[in-house]
Amino acid sequence: MPDQHMRGRRNMTGAAVGLGSGYAAILLAAGAGRRFGGGKLLAPWRGAPLVAGAVRAALSTPSDPVIVVTGTDPGTVGDACRAAAEDRGGAGRLRLVHAADHAEGMGASLRAGVAVLPTGLRGVFVFLGDMPDIPEEIFASLITALEAGAPAAAPAYKGRRGHPVLFSAALLPDLAGAAGDAGAREVLAILGDRLARVESQDPGVLFDVDRPEDLGDPPRG
Repeated sequence: MPDQHMRGRRNMTGAAVGLGSGYAAILLAAGAGRRFGGGKLLAPWRGAPLVAGAVRAALSTPSDPVIVVTGTDPGTVGDACRAAAEDRGGAGRLRLVHAADHAEGMGASLRAGVAVLPTGLRGVFVFLGDMPDIPEEIFASLITALEAGAPAAAPAYKGRRGHPVLFSAALLPDLAGAAGDAGAREVLAILGDRLARVESQDPGVLFDVDRPEDLGDPPRG
């Protein structure tokens, strides 16, 4: 296993991540949360804003930078993300980007994140801001799948694909062309069976929040 990859695995246990890890993360946090009634990413969950869980997960990968794309209420959402990063000791890796055309849908947010990625990456994780309970244990397996030759890798729980998705650098031009509210779904659909699915024992890879009643913990078992 390459030393660089092993450094990434150690980083997932809490060690500092240096520049040149070869991985970056984009966290999409631009939505208005209309089905929630507004303010979804700032709703309290486990004693912190909902989006804080997604920030902590993204910072648990060997990603540098972790790009958070804001849209609706960028100031308050950005402050919540910065606070979560500081609490995790990862403020130096966090970068906030505002998608001015975020109302177009998830595609606009994804384009904004891809546009500011550094060069020379091996892969990019794409996280969703309303998925706060991603298990850290899955990240090393996703990286292993990508380094084994998969164009992209995603966790699955009981056969259902979850998040985050780790895309190889070769797919960045496709992500840069994302449009509408489909986000990366069209890219994944084209990949079909070439998408590596990594089974997880944790339902957190599926747990997202759409409505206030979803704010409880994900079901287990």
